[in-house]
Formats: sequence, C-alpha cells, structure tokens
Amino acid sequence: MLAQAFRLVRAPPGDPAHTSPAHRVATDPERVGEDLLKLVLTLVELLRQLVERQALRRVDAGDLTEEQEEELGATLLALHDALAGLCAEHGYALEDLNLDLGPLGPLLPRE
Repeated sequence: MLAQAFRLVRAPPGDPAHTSPAHRVATDPERVGEDLLKLVLTLVELLRQLVERQALRRVDAGDLTEEQEEELGATLLALHDALAGLCAEHGYALEDLNLDLGPLGPLLPRE
C-alpha cells in the first residue's frame, strides 16, 4: 500500500523539469529549522487528535469513572492550549499544521 502511495506522487515520466531531486524539494537552509518545527508541531497535533478520539470512545463505552473523565478532559484541553500557544509563539495557527498529501488528501481531519 505504501508503494502505491509513492507511485501516486511521483513526477510524470519524461518531464525534464522534475528529473532531479533538487527540482522537487525546496532546500532553503534558512527555512529548514522552521519547517522542522512545523513538522514536529503537526505530528504532536496528529497524536493529540488520535488520543482525543480514543478518549471519546472510552467515555462513550463507559470505561472511565467520572473522575477519570474529568481528568482526561482537563489534560486534553491543557494539551490543546499548550499546542495553540506554541503555534502562536512561532507565527502559526493550528489550521496551518494540516499537511496536504496531494491525491491522498489532508493529513488532519477538519474539526
């Protein structure tokens, strides 16, 4: 399945503008640090959303006590606020963290 995904994003054969990796990847040395930070923030947001969905499933299933539900809700809210603060500190909005995966669609679901 992974090979299928990479096959979908390859440059078309015979396109001379896309024959070397240097033409496909922007490697501005001054932007590498910011891009890496944005990638890390994106991964943290993805994990936060996954944990939040799992927590909602557990709440719906009745697996948690009331105290656990409250603690989990407070923890997820604090994580969301901390991530939003980090994004604001570096000039991003949470919406900026969603990567466009081309034919596969966006990485993060729209909330």
